[in-house]
Amino acid sequence: MSISLNTCILILKEHHLLKSSAVQDTVATKMEYVSYDSRDIKTNTLFFCKGAGFRPTYLSMAKDNGANCYVAQQPYPEGKGMHALIVRDVSKAMALLSAAFFQFPQDDLFVVGITGTKGKTTTAYFLKGMLDQVNGGKTALISSVNDVVGQRPEDTFKSSLTTPESLDLFRDMRNAVDNGMTHLVMEVSSQAYKKNRVFGLTYDLGLFLNITPDHIGPNEHPDFADYLHCKLQLLVNARKCIINAQSDHFAEIYAAATTTTDPDSIYLFANEKFTGSSLKQPIDFRYASQESDLAQTRFVVTAGSEKAKNISTTGNYQLQMLGDFNESNGTAAIMAAGLAGVDYESAAKGIRNVTVPGRMQTQTTKHHGTIVVDYAHNKASMMALMGFMQREFNNPKIIVVVGAPGNKGVSRRPGFSESINAYASQAFLTADDPGFEDPLAIAQEIDAGIDHEKVAVTIELDRTKAINEAIKSAGPTDVVLICGKGADGFQKIRGVDTPYPSDITVAQEAITKLEG
Repeated sequence: MSISLNTCILILKEHHLLKSSAVQDTVATKMEYVSYDSRDIKTNTLFFCKGAGFRPTYLSMAKDNGANCYVAQQPYPEGKGMHALIVRDVSKAMALLSAAFFQFPQDDLFVVGITGTKGKTTTAYFLKGMLDQVNGGKTALISSVNDVVGQRPEDTFKSSLTTPESLDLFRDMRNAVDNGMTHLVMEVSSQAYKKNRVFGLTYDLGLFLNITPDHIGPNEHPDFADYLHCKLQLLVNARKCIINAQSDHFAEIYAAATTTTDPDSIYLFANEKFTGSSLKQPIDFRYASQESDLAQTRFVVTAGSEKAKNISTTGNYQLQMLGDFNESNGTAAIMAAGLAGVDYESAAKGIRNVTVPGRMQTQTTKHHGTIVVDYAHNKASMMALMGFMQREFNNPKIIVVVGAPGNKGVSRRPGFSESINAYASQAFLTADDPGFEDPLAIAQEIDAGIDHEKVAVTIELDRTKAINEAIKSAGPTDVVLICGKGADGFQKIRGVDTPYPSDITVAQEAITKLEG
């Protein structure tokens, strides 16, 4: 694969990004590799000088290792002798040029983007399960848990970001196409639009699940308005849209969708009890609970509009994923599957046995109640999880193990306190990717908002010890919720991914130690 200097210049000019260019007569004008990492360079590499932490020495390293052209927002003396493309926004330039370098792989895939404060990963896995039924397992996946770009074992790998950097994303998409994949289901984070990781990408389907305040802090979104704006960009860049009509700020969400999409291509869903008296639009799909227990969730999806009746995925469904909140995620995925051409029988079969690592993983014990490991990592997901457990177990004693990440999601911390006050009897506050912050200070910040007359609080920064103590303290009818990390096999501490066994592994070992 390659891209010419002239093609780069034309693309950047077309999008009004090019400020200036410096072309060297004696340097090759074809780039045969692309990178933003000075340690990953080949002969004739197009190198992007991106990121707040970029240093000119990285450009020197790239040049020494064979890069022949660089893209940056300012010229650097270290790039003397290289072609230089000086742009207004290097992250936008990287997205556009990466797509071109990898020969626009999105054109050979049916691309579905999913956004929302909670439920993105579960919905993505549900949809992949259904699409795999009709395409022979040829559904690629970009998620916060795993990325899948083919059908071989080595084509599934742990993801590093919910939505990868644009260069990595288009490379993965090219690999998926080359591996024979026909569909791509991907989570689209607010940061993906904030940092232009998906700039220029159009989705065949865009799903908007919900919105609550999250990811607001000094290193993320300055306020909720910015967070919502970034989330809405998925709908603006989708050919067809699926929207949860029960979302907060629905009017703004729907208005964003209609800026680029005809209302006939916008589909709404809600549960059977939602009246939507203020809505001018009909609800296209409704879902209704039939039965939920610790074995499976059963619900029915019905069509509520004429255009919905043309989609053949209405009917009865079963989920192995527990929690009534997953009925909403499931309905969104079922609608998307129908719009992608999946029939009811294939959809029902494909979604039935889907599981997601670190999501609603349940362990029953003899003497220490029910242990649940879940990725719940903000107020909305914590409230949904604990509310379900309260209903399912008839108001049990709920013991929570939770922490908050450092250097991001600062707005989550008061939400943790509120959800603990609403449902928990006991809380173990611990470390969860503290980064460069003091984990004790983070725990104390959450603790400050907890009502200690209602909730007994223990601060134990060793996460393994906290989980062990929580399970040991539980009685036969109690529920222990281990929240936040899900299947993560590391703790992010001062810039280092420190190995960690994962919450489910720690919980299983604790149960074995206690009960044999």
